[in-house]
Amino acid sequence: MDASSAGSEYRVAPVGWVRSPRREVTDDEWGDVVAEIEIAARYVPEALRGLDGFSHLEVLYLFDRVAEEDVEVGARRPRNNPAWPEVGVFAQRNRRRPNRIGVSVCQLVALDGGTLTVRGLDAVDGTPVLDIKPYVAEFAPRGEVRQPAWSHELLSRYW
Repeated sequence: MDASSAGSEYRVAPVGWVRSPRREVTDDEWGDVVAEIEIAARYVPEALRGLDGFSHLEVLYLFDRVAEEDVEVGARRPRNNPAWPEVGVFAQRNRRRPNRIGVSVCQLVALDGGTLTVRGLDAVDGTPVLDIKPYVAEFAPRGEVRQPAWSHELLSRYW
């Protein structure tokens, strides 16, 4: 299989949708946002069995509000801040990514039927959810985590 045909036989479809009081795409203050993820009927209840044993989830979702022409593949200054260095798209977590895939770790507040109530999910109302995984400590980074100072500054008001 060459690079041009890699993945052509795979299809990705939402497993659910975000229901959130946040309807506008904004960059900060996501920590206290309580939202719901409505799981597609074909996965309820079997695929959710045992999920309530976990305190946190990793949620993969589609930045579906980003137009194809707004996708960035090069380098830029995060949030166009002249004080921060120009870095490539893969050194940032912005929504204008090549495949427009977002990932967030959030707290699982409740599981009721096919609805997950979560806190701290940085996705707006109607966002398609591509996958949900339980957050497990063994998959967290092992050893010291390193990141540049500008990223700490950028995220100081994010959560």
